[in-house]
Amino acid sequence: MTQPLATRAPAKINLTLHVLGRRDDGYHDLESLVAFAEVSDDLRIVPGPRLCLEVSGPTAALAGQGADNLVLKAACLLAERVEGLKVGAFHLVKRLPVAAGIGGGSSDAAAALRLLAFLNDMPLSHPALLDAARLAGADVPVCLEPRARMMRGAGEDLGPALPLPPLFAVLVNPRVPVETPSVFRALGLQPGQSLDGGAHPAVEADSVDSLLGNLKAARNDLEQAALRVQPVIGGALDLVARTGGCRLARMSGSGATVFGLYEDSRGAAEAARSVLAHRPDWWVEATSLR
Repeated sequence: MTQPLATRAPAKINLTLHVLGRRDDGYHDLESLVAFAEVSDDLRIVPGPRLCLEVSGPTAALAGQGADNLVLKAACLLAERVEGLKVGAFHLVKRLPVAAGIGGGSSDAAAALRLLAFLNDMPLSHPALLDAARLAGADVPVCLEPRARMMRGAGEDLGPALPLPPLFAVLVNPRVPVETPSVFRALGLQPGQSLDGGAHPAVEADSVDSLLGNLKAARNDLEQAALRVQPVIGGALDLVARTGGCRLARMSGSGATVFGLYEDSRGAAEAARSVLAHRPDWWVEATSLR
């Protein structure tokens, strides 16, 4: 029997997210510094004759079990492009909240493509793999090799991996799903319309202080739109910002997950305990970003 293969599907955190405008094709042009957390879903494949998926874990009920799950969608897209692709049975352990602005489904899809690439001796740069990732979703390409980098356009323009200094964070989700299309609708840009705002600062990553200075000079342009869709995000941001030692509090992606950044792992852990003391019903994780 062929041994199963396994990989992690880490949460994707948008440390910044500038919306430059809306293109004539309806997509939005973005600039975003993306990093990945230690907290993750887990994906395994047992090689076999057909593609199938089992989902378990704390947030499995919201993740979808069938063809609507991005794991199977990405795998099928690759199988359509590679004749004789070796496949198998996937098992996804779903821990990340769904529709949360941290790319959980996209990271799951990218993890599936990584496992299939390894099973079939394909490099992650293989054109069929990149095409399948792009078609599976705008955030899937950046999740293929989960390392900090700039993401531009509608997600298709990826910069080189950036060696960020250690970042310690708390992630907080108030357990309300936020669908990305609803947030972009609330932003209200028409095709061809630009969004006013300063340029994205260059990323100076030689120290935590210089990186935090860059992050504070940037923003998440979807934050106010997401607050109109789910006002509870404002309460989450305020609660995180008031934790001891918080250097920056911001929403990730289109929400509702927010993050706080801290000097060290102890500060992040203390912040997580503080948030849970106020809101024990929320999803709260102390983690590190890379």
